[in-house]
Amino acid sequence: MSEEQRLPLPPFTAESAVEKIRLAENGWNSRNPERVSLAYSVDSEWRNRAEFVNGRKEIVAFLKRKWERELEYRLVKELWAYTDNRIAVRFAYEFCDDSGFWRRAYGNENWEFNAEGLMTRRFASINDLPIHESQRKFFWPQGDRPKDHPGLSDLGL
Repeated sequence: MSEEQRLPLPPFTAESAVEKIRLAENGWNSRNPERVSLAYSVDSEWRNRAEFVNGRKEIVAFLKRKWERELEYRLVKELWAYTDNRIAVRFAYEFCDDSGFWRRAYGNENWEFNAEGLMTRRFASINDLPIHESQRKFFWPQGDRPKDHPGLSDLGL
């Protein structure tokens, strides 16, 4: 396997798509922009809400800004659909913003991968909902979601 290859590789099966999603979720839950950026091709194209991001350098800068504002970040992703080299996910994440208010963000992402398993395109549509701290559903310690923690469907999200 080359340094620039990220398993599992397309074409995806239901099982490999779920594995790819969980690996992405774990990366984002690490809150390590450099680690996350390695899952994307060097020329990856993003649309995140109304922001357009191109390439790993911009991905790292975007994620650093994001996690300076979104504290106590915890993310859950779930498979929506897949084809040969594309995966659609739905997700929710919770965070305390830098003003001390809790939010839950809901969204959908469309992903496209190259033959090496690197994401070349990511289109994210996201909506935020203010929540009270008592309404939180994601409580694991910072980092990977525990394997026994419920997913979105199990939580009614």
